[in-house]
Amino acid sequence: MAELAAGRKTSHWMWFVFPQARSLGRSSTAAFYGIGSLAEAQAYLLHPVLGARLIRAAQSATTAPATSLHKLFGSPDNLKFRSSMTLFAAVAADPTVFDAALARWGLSPDPLTLDLLASARLGPDHL
Repeated sequence: MAELAAGRKTSHWMWFVFPQARSLGRSSTAAFYGIGSLAEAQAYLLHPVLGARLIRAAQSATTAPATSLHKLFGSPDNLKFRSSMTLFAAVAADPTVFDAALARWGLSPDPLTLDLLASARLGPDHL
């Protein structure tokens, strides 16, 4: 959280603070920490440590002093953040914090994540 408050992420923690759908990642680390189903995303959000940390981190990203999401996270972590916020906004009972995080940076929901969510709702529960 200190890095977000300072306005720039400088170390490697994106995968496990802002996880995204597993199938969007390309590395073994992304696969390990990625969210594999709608049920897993909901469980992550409801977990007392993981969910609370995700919400706090999203709030910190929303209030960060950076002038752009790219300056805050760098690339490709700016894309991972958008994917993560889209995923958790879709499964949250109250998506306000995730919607606000996207809005703060002028972002619409990530279309690749939305496509995965649509197919997961229509077919097997896999992301």
